Amino acid sequence: MKGLIIGLDFDGTVVKHDFPHIGEDIGAIPVLKSLVSAGHKIVLNTMRSKKDGTLDAAVNWFVENGIPLAGINSAPGQHRWTDSRKVYANIYIDDCGLGIPLLMDEGDTRPYVDWEEVERLLQEMGVL
Repeated sequence: MKGLIIGLDFDGTVVKHDFPHIGEDIGAIPVLKSLVSAGHKIVLNTMRSKKDGTLDAAVNWFVENGIPLAGINSAPGQHRWTDSRKVYANIYIDDCGLGIPLLMDEGDTRPYVDWEEVERLLQEMGVL
């Protein structure tokens, strides 16, 4: 499979929960870079806001880590075929998604995505 759109949440998915700050690294970077290298497009799908600057902080995280975004809260070209606010994607990776593999360290108050297991699942699906 090539050219998929990956809808990606931020807090608890790409980094640990620490809103409004940027949380700790949880191992997403190499998997996200592999997705981009495999020809897939990443669309950030987050509740972070431009109004309070938290969205800019998340977008900067991607820039600083060399991970290009194809869209922010909208898929490429989506506005041409729908006025829906739901972000279109072929695959959604979100810590709140049913069945997403999660981890939780001692002292954490919320779980976060297990990127080793997500990578294994993406390989099993033929996405990576």
